[in-house]
Amino acid sequence: MRKTLFLALLSLATALGAQTSIATNSSTPLSERVVQYTIDAQIDPVKHTVDGSETLAYRNLTGQRLTSFPFHLYLNAFQPQSTFARETAESGGFREVEREYPEHRRGEIRIASITADGFGDLTSAQRFAAPDDDNAADHTVMEIPLPHPLEPGETITFHIAFHDKFPESIARNGYKRDFMMGGQWFPKIGVFWHGAWNCHQYHATTEFFSDFGAYNVKLTLPENYTAGATGVSTGITHGGGRKTMSFYAEDVHDFAWAASPHFTETTETYLSAMGPVHIRVLALKSHPQAGPRYAAILRQTMAKFEQWYGPYPYKQITVIDPEPGSAMEGMEYPTLITGGTDWWEPVWLHLLEITAEHEFGHQYWYGMVATNEFEEAWLDEGINSYTEVKVIESLFGKDKGFLGGTYASAGERDLQRYEYTLVPDYDPMTRFAYKFRDERSYGGVTYGKTATALLTLEGMIGEDTMCEAVHQYFTKYRFKHPTADDFLLEIEKAAIANNRVSNSPAYLTAGAPFKGGGIDASKGPVDSSPALRFYFHQAIYDTAILDYAVDSVTTQPVEWWKPEPEDPKKTDYLNTVVVHRKGDFILPVTVEVAFDDGTRTRVWWNGTDRWQRFTFQKHGVKVISAEVDPDHIVLLDKDRFNNSYQVTPHGTAARKLTAIILFLEQCLSQVATWIV
Repeated sequence: MRKTLFLALLSLATALGAQTSIATNSSTPLSERVVQYTIDAQIDPVKHTVDGSETLAYRNLTGQRLTSFPFHLYLNAFQPQSTFARETAESGGFREVEREYPEHRRGEIRIASITADGFGDLTSAQRFAAPDDDNAADHTVMEIPLPHPLEPGETITFHIAFHDKFPESIARNGYKRDFMMGGQWFPKIGVFWHGAWNCHQYHATTEFFSDFGAYNVKLTLPENYTAGATGVSTGITHGGGRKTMSFYAEDVHDFAWAASPHFTETTETYLSAMGPVHIRVLALKSHPQAGPRYAAILRQTMAKFEQWYGPYPYKQITVIDPEPGSAMEGMEYPTLITGGTDWWEPVWLHLLEITAEHEFGHQYWYGMVATNEFEEAWLDEGINSYTEVKVIESLFGKDKGFLGGTYASAGERDLQRYEYTLVPDYDPMTRFAYKFRDERSYGGVTYGKTATALLTLEGMIGEDTMCEAVHQYFTKYRFKHPTADDFLLEIEKAAIANNRVSNSPAYLTAGAPFKGGGIDASKGPVDSSPALRFYFHQAIYDTAILDYAVDSVTTQPVEWWKPEPEDPKKTDYLNTVVVHRKGDFILPVTVEVAFDDGTRTRVWWNGTDRWQRFTFQKHGVKVISAEVDPDHIVLLDKDRFNNSYQVTPHGTAARKLTAIILFLEQCLSQVATWIV
């Protein structure tokens, strides 16, 4: 009866041009809703299995006849010969590495049957494909050829019966003790994008890409379990020691859930410009303080994102506090995120808050903008790391976002920059995620370098201009699957509109060798200048290292051959500063020169040559120091210790190094106490 009433209400709402969605705070659809999933899942936490039935309606909006359909079967990645297993073993990166894949670490999704209305039984037609590497042992992509084409404008409805075997926690999926996380757990159709199907295999360094639509999902599990999931709850039924929890979501491109018998619930409401947002936190009972902390940081983060980029349109956001040691911390799904904390974690580290903010930020760049994470991961992870810096700094301070301990402080931008400097020239940001040198390079470039490059650009074109550009990008391209061109053009247009191009250090200077590449100017209105493309080319499409240094600072009398008078103030001095471009990245920089009379002079260098000599003839005045980038705008500079030169040794750098050493010592000491 409940189901019948629910479906009737949905039909009535559609027929009347619904004033209010039950899942979003919008009176009209936010996306094209290419897909509609109805899934009934029977969950067995003891056997760690799911038996599911899936009905998928796919609208052919491609303008082409479709003769086959690819599906992601992500759980099959957790097998000994899969591409995921091979890549994690070869990379030695930050994700899980399994050499043998014992039975409890194996995952699997089997298709028991698949039919399609008007196309018959397609079970025997299913076949595995490996479009990325031709690995016949990889079964993470399934193709279903049709007996006859699906015409443009038509809808095909698949009926799929499937069986999941969850692995013990790996890659933010599976189980840990009696906790279960259903991330990529059901057969999910690929995306017809730019004239072809886009359905990559599951790789060690890739996440996901799928079409927007609606999800109506039932999760049946033991009575003592509580589940959180994508979307909003539409009811619970009980019977036979089990309960069925129903969820509904619109204008999302995935559905995830988590279940545990140990959750305690915390709820709050955030009032956005579009309407109320229900914050639901499912924290473990062993983490009694986690619920209020998650709710507080979500409320603060939503306010910042709404102020700067646009409102969160959904009626709910759910936070899951996963089982410790489950490898399921810090992951994003539409309207659902996983956090991460433990009993030993010092509050002053802000790890819970930073994790929750980061994963909520993905609701914008992964969730709503929805770029292709297989091919342009930086458009999600990198932009999100940039906005993470902005939000965390606004909440905790510029230098204490991550650490506010006794010996040292470390801000968010420090952490992002440090991650980048470990792999400054390994891979360009635009490389397909699964083609990076290794997982360390993927992380350092996709997260750290992107954030650092955007922060550097912000310093050059202005914080307000950058905020305007990111806001316009989100507003224009949410639910649209944009590309790098779209993002970079919005930055360029905002910079031009605010007159922040020709007077920006990022502008192409006369004589600089522009290699081409980068964004496609035909995709948007830009002026006749190359605008910011020279910076984009080097920072985003290339691997050039940016490193400027002050090589020398000298002073000598203009009449050096004469004996120096007893009173230096009566002598004319020639002060010389030599600045060196040590890397291949060309960027105009400011050099500040300080003198012993307390005055300072700033000069500008276009940076095109390998070195530049600046001379200052002054009466009775000597140079005492010089610094490249005195405003610390160019965070992409690989080695900032060589940016300054003191005639008389100065203790700033030494103190900084000492603070870093003490910080590391503090961390190691703390870890040692945890181990003991």
